[in-house]
Amino acid sequence: MVIDAKDLDSRTLNARLRETQEPCTLVGCCGQRFLAAGMSDKEIRIEGIPGNALGAYLNGASITVCADAQDAVGDTMNAGEIIVHGSIGDTAGYAMRGGKIFVKGNAGYRAGIHMKAYQEKLPVMVIGGTAGSFLGEYQAGGVIAVLGLGAENRKIVGFFPCTGMHGGKMFLRGTCRDIVFPSQVTARPAGSSDMEELRVYVSEYCDLFGCNADRILSSPFTVVTPDSKNPYKQMYAAN
Repeated sequence: MVIDAKDLDSRTLNARLRETQEPCTLVGCCGQRFLAAGMSDKEIRIEGIPGNALGAYLNGASITVCADAQDAVGDTMNAGEIIVHGSIGDTAGYAMRGGKIFVKGNAGYRAGIHMKAYQEKLPVMVIGGTAGSFLGEYQAGGVIAVLGLGAENRKIVGFFPCTGMHGGKMFLRGTCRDIVFPSQVTARPAGSSDMEELRVYVSEYCDLFGCNADRILSSPFTVVTPDSKNPYKQMYAAN
C-alpha cells in the first residue's frame, strides 16, 4: 500500500498506518514526527525524510528509510528494526532496550545514550560511518558498533565517548589511539571471540547495504567495556 504523505500531518499519517495491515510505503515524507511510534507487526518503507522520534517506543515493526532521518530515531524502542540508508541526527537509540538500528551513514551526537538491555532483549546499533560526541553516554547495556566506512582520515567518534558507561559493549573500527576514553572504561584490541560476535552484526549490516563483511572485519577493532562499579566517581570533584 502506498500512502502519499505530502499533505498529511503526523497524527493523520500515523492513523493511516495503524488502519492498514499491509506493508506500507510512505512517499513525499517531509519532517513528520513520531512516525510509527509504539507500533508492532508493521512493515513500513519511507521515501523522503521523516522528522524527529521516528520509531519511538517501537514494539516490533520494521522501518526502512530510503534517505536521511532526523533526531531521536528509535527513542526508547523495545523491539523491531530501523534501517536508514542515509545518515541520522542526534540521540539515536535514546534509552532503547531492544531491537536493532542500522545506519548506512553517520550519526550525530549522543547516539546510544542510556541504551540498556532488558531481560532477554539486547539492543544493537550499527553505524556505518562516524558518530558524534558523547557516543554511548551512560550506556547500561546492549551493543554499539561504529564501522568508520569512508572516514579513513578522520576520527570515527567525536569527543567524550562512553561518558558514564556502566554496561554493554562498544566496537570501534581501528586502533583508536587518537580517542580519549574516560577512566571508568577499558578499551582493548578485539580478540577472536569479540570478532565472532561482531561478525553477526557486521554481516547483517552488509546484507542490508551491499557491503563486504570480510573486508570490513579484516581491519583491527577496539572493544570498549566498563570496568568500574562506580562509573560516576570521576565526574565529581570530591571523592
